[in-house]
Amino acid sequence: MSTFDELHGFFLEDLNVGMSDLFAKTITEADIVMFAGVTGDTNPVHLNQEFAENTMFKERIAHGMLSAGLISTVFGTKLPGPGAIYMNQSLNFKAPVCIGDTVVAKVVLKEINGRRVSFDCTCYVGETLVMDGEATLMVAKKPK
Repeated sequence: MSTFDELHGFFLEDLNVGMSDLFAKTITEADIVMFAGVTGDTNPVHLNQEFAENTMFKERIAHGMLSAGLISTVFGTKLPGPGAIYMNQSLNFKAPVCIGDTVVAKVVLKEINGRRVSFDCTCYVGETLVMDGEATLMVAKKPK
C-alpha cells in the first residue's frame, strides 16, 4: 500500500448518504488571538473586553469563521477526509461563541452527484445552534 493510499480519506465509492462525523473544540483566548493574527481580523469585539462589554454580546466573542473552520477540520481530516477538495460553503451564524465554549462541528452527507458530494453542516455549543449551512466537496474515485 502506498503512502497516498494510507493518507487518503474516503473515496467516492466508500460514501453513502447519511454518513456523518464531528469534531469538538473548546475555544480559548489563544485561539481567538491567533485567528486574528492569521487572518488580520482584529475587530475589537473579538479582542478588546472593554469594547465588547458595550456591544449586544456584553463580552468578547470568537470570530464566526473560527467556528466555520471546525467544519473544515471535519472535511479535511475525517469525512470525506484527506484528498477531498472543498468547493463551496454557505453559512448562517445563529448565536455567538465565547471563550471557554466547546463547539461541536458536525457534517452529514446529504447528496452524491457524480464526484460532488453535498453536506449539511452545523455547529453547536451545548444545545444551542451557533451556525448552520451547506457545503459541497469534490471526492476522488478509487485509483484503478
